[in-house]
This record gives sequence, structure tokens and C-alpha cells, in this order.
Amino acid sequence: MRGPEVSPDTLMAVAEACRRRERLRFDYAGPRNGSSVRSVEPHSLVSFDRHWYLVAWDPDRGDWRTFRVDRLTPRTPTGQGFVPRDPPEGDVAAYVTHQLSARAWQFQATVTLYESAEAVADRVWPGMGVVEPLDDHGCLLHLGADTPRDLAWMVTPVDADFTLTKAPPELAEALRVQGTRCLDALRAG
Repeated sequence: MRGPEVSPDTLMAVAEACRRRERLRFDYAGPRNGSSVRSVEPHSLVSFDRHWYLVAWDPDRGDWRTFRVDRLTPRTPTGQGFVPRDPPEGDVAAYVTHQLSARAWQFQATVTLYESAEAVADRVWPGMGVVEPLDDHGCLLHLGADTPRDLAWMVTPVDADFTLTKAPPELAEALRVQGTRCLDALRAG
């Protein structure tokens, strides 16, 4: 399955603005807010889940932002130069993963896993969630999904004991339903 097409000219213009450390002005077609004109300090391009994303500092909002490159149209000329900032969260790829894994979803949850972050890291795929270490014996898993049932489905295959730390009440019910279904299947077998 292929992601949205991105014009090579657009990708090159964005990459060049990142390389030259020049402000980038562009028209942006947001998923909910319609079109807007943006002016940012571009930091990096990141490929994630069949999409290209621009990670940039937005001076108008005073914060880091992530933009899908297939939704932007660069304006020329580019803007003035800028002094680069340290990347958000110390790593732009981790930042994009965190932004897209949990924060963008209608239902969000944080669960405490009773295994180290290192032990569960290979059981959490990109886009599923973000693992945050607590200590040698536990970590937090931040998740996001369209439905509470999907959240329940995402937590259980990690195959670790857990508790709900911050979750919508619907997640507890979805876990109850899933647990009952599994128990019923054992009784029937």
C-alpha cells in the first residue's frame, strides 16, 4: 500500500530549506482547519508510516510542529536564515512517532507496564505507541486509537502485566469484554 504522492520538487524545496536553515513559507491544507499560510524554521524531514513529515519550529505558536509534506505547497522565495534549535525530545524521529502514535487519536490512554522499556520495546511497533522508561522494572506506554476496543487490542499483545494509568472509562469496559470473550472461548473448548 502506497502513501500519498509528494511532488519531488516539494520534497527538494523542503529539504533544501532544512539544509540551508532558511525559514520556509508554505500554504498548508490541514486535515481539519482548512488552508493556511505558515512560516516556520524547518528542522528535519522524517518518513513515517508511508508519509513524509516536516518537523519545524513555529515562531507564531512558540512550539514545535509536525506537517505532512503532501499537504504543503512551498512559497518562494524562502525566508531569512535562522539559528537551529535542539531537536524536540532530543530526536525528531521519536518526536514524530510520539506525535502520531497517541496525541492525534480520539481515544488516548497511558498504561503502566511492569517490565522495563528495553524488554517491551520490540513488542511495540512504530505508530502503535510510545514507551517511556520509569525504572528497571517498569515503563509507561502511551497509546492512541479510533476506538476503546482498538486500544484494548493494542495493549494486550504487548504481553506484559499492566495497569491503566490514564485512560477513558470505555477502555476498562473494552478490556472486560475482551477478557470475558477469551474466558468464554476456554469454557466452550
